[in-house]
Amino acid sequence: MSEDFYDVLGVSSDASTEEIKQAYRTKATEYHPDVSDDPDAEEKFKKIQKAKQVLTDEEKRQAYDRMGHDRYEQAEKHGFDAGDAGAGGMGGGPFGGMGGGGGMGGGGLGDIFEQVFGGGGGGRGRRRPRKGRDLRTELEIDLEQAFAGAEKQFTVERPEECEVCDGRGHPADADAETCSKCQGRGQVTQVQQTPLGRVQQTTTCPQCEGEGTLYSETCDECRGEGYVRSEATLTVEVPPGIQDGQTLRMEGEGAPSPEGGRRGDLLIDVSVREHDTFEREGDDLRHRLAVSFPQVTFGDTVEVPTLDGSVELEIPQGTQSGETFRLEDKGMPRLRGRGQGDLYVTVQIVTPESLNEEQRDALEAFAEAGGDEIEVKEGFFEKIKRAF
Repeated sequence: MSEDFYDVLGVSSDASTEEIKQAYRTKATEYHPDVSDDPDAEEKFKKIQKAKQVLTDEEKRQAYDRMGHDRYEQAEKHGFDAGDAGAGGMGGGPFGGMGGGGGMGGGGLGDIFEQVFGGGGGGRGRRRPRKGRDLRTELEIDLEQAFAGAEKQFTVERPEECEVCDGRGHPADADAETCSKCQGRGQVTQVQQTPLGRVQQTTTCPQCEGEGTLYSETCDECRGEGYVRSEATLTVEVPPGIQDGQTLRMEGEGAPSPEGGRRGDLLIDVSVREHDTFEREGDDLRHRLAVSFPQVTFGDTVEVPTLDGSVELEIPQGTQSGETFRLEDKGMPRLRGRGQGDLYVTVQIVTPESLNEEQRDALEAFAEAGGDEIEVKEGFFEKIKRAF
């Protein structure tokens, strides 16, 4: 999240106070530490509060616009206080006592900043309304869909502007009055005297929750938030060759903009299920092919499955268990390139679990012809099983 207060709230530099307060409600609801799953929610919530405190205070906002973010923050660190500066004083910071009738006291906080840190702050230009925030969701597909591509329909929950109150958070005819606790500023200030001087702390007004205005009633539909959660059914095109963990973007399917700009985007994190037959390594596939002892002894032509039908593979005479063959262009399509990856087929000799009498006699004769001593009680194939 940008440090710039306008960017923090997602508003333009010419936004009205009411628009800033509405944006604050939206952001505060999203990042409140008690409800947000964002690991940085607490830090973001503090930035949102600080942005609202400055931009809903007329004098502080004027100073902020003149000085820019960095110089404003720098001045605050030196102990300047907008409320005291507006009255001609400098507050209880390290420059206290420099106000009054002359010197720096009469022009407000912005003029004080200009004199201490120099000119050139400049005003903020008009900006286009910012788009709404991006949303994320997850989509699971199988390997066949990742191979061929697919059109997937799914449901996502996202905020929509409340149709009952048109996003205001209260009925249009609700009575409004300025908050008596903060006098409409949306924040209250507490001052404590310490051995090092006066310490001032500004917090969100607990009575109006930062609004500055109290309404006689809130919208029953959105409970004063201005937005409601709504389900939307969407369809996304999954491209051939997409890999597990990659993200698709659907433009304009995210959250609405609080200032009338375009909607945010929807980011879809794709996960590909494991396959029973193939193991994926990037654009390549691996497959373990079960063959018999006679097939590798004499050689054979076998059928090998792929994601695009079966193909024939020549097993040479004397092939050993664990030997791997490469089938070019029989893997996954390359998402950002031409052609396909390869399919690697690893031969695995399978030992039969049972033999008839003729098969057993033949194999015993084969073993004896090779000079092997066989203990018939244990069984020849039991020895083979142990060997593999």
